[in-house]
Amino acid sequence: MGQFDKLLEPLRIKHVTIRNRIISTPHAEVYAEDGVPGDRYIRYHAEKARGGIGMTMFGGSSSVATDSPAQWWKSLDFSNDKIIVPLQKLSDAVHGHGAALMAQITHMGRRNRWDGGNWPHLVSPSGLREPVHHATAKTIELEDIQRIIKAFGQAARRAKEGGLDGIELSADHQQLIDQFWSPRTNKRTDGYGGSFDNRMRFGLEVIEEVRRCAGDDFLLCLRMCADEFHPDGIDHEEAIRIARFYTETGLIDLLSVTGSGADTHATLANCMPNMAYPPEPFLHLASGIKAEVKIPLIHAQGIRDPLQAARILDEGHVDLVGITRGHIADPHFVNKMREGRLDEIKQCVGANYCIDRQYQGLDVLCAQNAATSREAVMPHQFSKAEVKKRIVVVGGGPAGLEAARVCAERGHTVTLFEKEPEIGGQVRWAAKAPARDQIGGIVRWFGLELKRLKVDLRLNTAADAAMIRAEQPDIVIMATGGVPFIDQFPGWGAAEGLCVSTHDILSGRVEPKANVLVFDVTSLFAGATTADFIANRGALVEIVTPDLHVAEGMGGTTVPVYNKRLAEKDVICTPNTFLHEVYREGDKLIAVLENEYTGRQEERVVDQVVVENGIRPAEALYFELKAESRNHGQTDLDTLFAYQPQPEISGEGFLMYRVGDCISPRDIHGAIYDSLRLCKDF
Repeated sequence: MGQFDKLLEPLRIKHVTIRNRIISTPHAEVYAEDGVPGDRYIRYHAEKARGGIGMTMFGGSSSVATDSPAQWWKSLDFSNDKIIVPLQKLSDAVHGHGAALMAQITHMGRRNRWDGGNWPHLVSPSGLREPVHHATAKTIELEDIQRIIKAFGQAARRAKEGGLDGIELSADHQQLIDQFWSPRTNKRTDGYGGSFDNRMRFGLEVIEEVRRCAGDDFLLCLRMCADEFHPDGIDHEEAIRIARFYTETGLIDLLSVTGSGADTHATLANCMPNMAYPPEPFLHLASGIKAEVKIPLIHAQGIRDPLQAARILDEGHVDLVGITRGHIADPHFVNKMREGRLDEIKQCVGANYCIDRQYQGLDVLCAQNAATSREAVMPHQFSKAEVKKRIVVVGGGPAGLEAARVCAERGHTVTLFEKEPEIGGQVRWAAKAPARDQIGGIVRWFGLELKRLKVDLRLNTAADAAMIRAEQPDIVIMATGGVPFIDQFPGWGAAEGLCVSTHDILSGRVEPKANVLVFDVTSLFAGATTADFIANRGALVEIVTPDLHVAEGMGGTTVPVYNKRLAEKDVICTPNTFLHEVYREGDKLIAVLENEYTGRQEERVVDQVVVENGIRPAEALYFELKAESRNHGQTDLDTLFAYQPQPEISGEGFLMYRVGDCISPRDIHGAIYDSLRLCKDF
């Protein structure tokens, strides 16, 4: 028996056969166009189907009514018949590749914002304020209840007419149905509150209306939380009782179970566990419910690895394994697994770049896969180039690694120079921080790919102009990265050695001292994770930022994790403050801090000042060779931005381009994106 036999076994539910046990659960893609799925949306889900997935579920928190606005994350609008034809196109595309298809529909109740779109008055069972969105909704009236129940039924009808196999009702993460369930949010004294049966009534009437409008042959999944982790909320025993109540009606075909409520910043971070969490942290909750119900059960939180998924299924914890972020990282996950190409799977590392963008209202993208959701213009797979070229890449960070990989996939002869003893660039340093080691999986995957593609990798080799000329390249790609920008302000004392960079600390070039001030200008990962790294060694740490709060740019599912980690280590967080000056007084450093708003200054006596101020391009080699290149190192931006091949430039010598941080600072995705769009047609 093969290790993935159970994963690859079909599951038949009513008239629908799900061809294997791996699915992608619903999430808000932020791709919808005026509330309907357009070409980008369709291609994104069709690619997963092409990649072998059993079922893709889409449209996280798709709205059934106008008083559950969805414009904040460009979600789907199931409240209008205009969605039916676009759904049919999506269904045809996904079914055409053999996968099943379901959508999630919901009413979010109080878990929303009112100040946009149609500016609705939000509704909730008891008119209580929602902490994350700061929304105080009106207490829902009986007329509203009846209207919204009918809206759920009509949304299900539209889904069925759109050719879907079924819908999922979201009663998870504190949306309207589970707002009625939870004693935390339901303080009613009428027929929809108080007793268990009364609190279940709204959800039951929604399910009955969905069945009335969509019929018994349409799959119906209920997504629920198995423990809200609030003392006044739904605990695991109550969740088991809820699961029994609804499944015993015979009206539900599937149950999708997650852990954690989502109405505080701390619990919201649990819902999409990032790399700081252990693997499948809430599987035990799903398994506890599966033991009590008789219908198939789905679980999807922190499952990223095919061996992990196989074990979960083989041990009987679930019937369908959700690998959602894993399919954002690699939509061909299942085919590669089936074909035994496990090392080629671009596994999710839990960076949460995707979901953190969604919580900022930005389109969902993957930190390490720039082709995801850009399928119309960016390939996941490559054809061979008509003319084989000799290509030199300088720099082994994410931009250089992607450039080398793509060029080698196209069949070119590729040489990659890297001055360090290992590839990875800044990702190597990022992986040194506590709870960040999994991000090193990005580098591990690139290393395996370069070996498979037979890239000539020259480590410990700082390329110079003579080395590059000696290779007689057709194309040179400069991916030399950047250097810490700690000398922007002379007062910081970088030239005198009064401050060091986060790179110095994480790389081990400089040892942390006992009393450290970290000054973080960028408010992304480097500052907070370096503070965590230093505090983890027992040091006294203060992190100072000119922004409104520490790590402001991290994202909604990640900031709470570091708030907790820094608080546990007694790290002092000082926002709204600039590092004005650093000077030495004996064996101590004096850091002069200045409030951004009052200008008031105060001093700190410390052993070490660590500055995170981003990077500057390492561009000297580029400018040394620029005049020799046929294109003077310039990219045709019009063709690049239109995803067209670079135009041919006649003449002697090589073409030269630069990518990533050696042009201007990029995150990991931005660096990889630079290289993929440049190199895909070489």
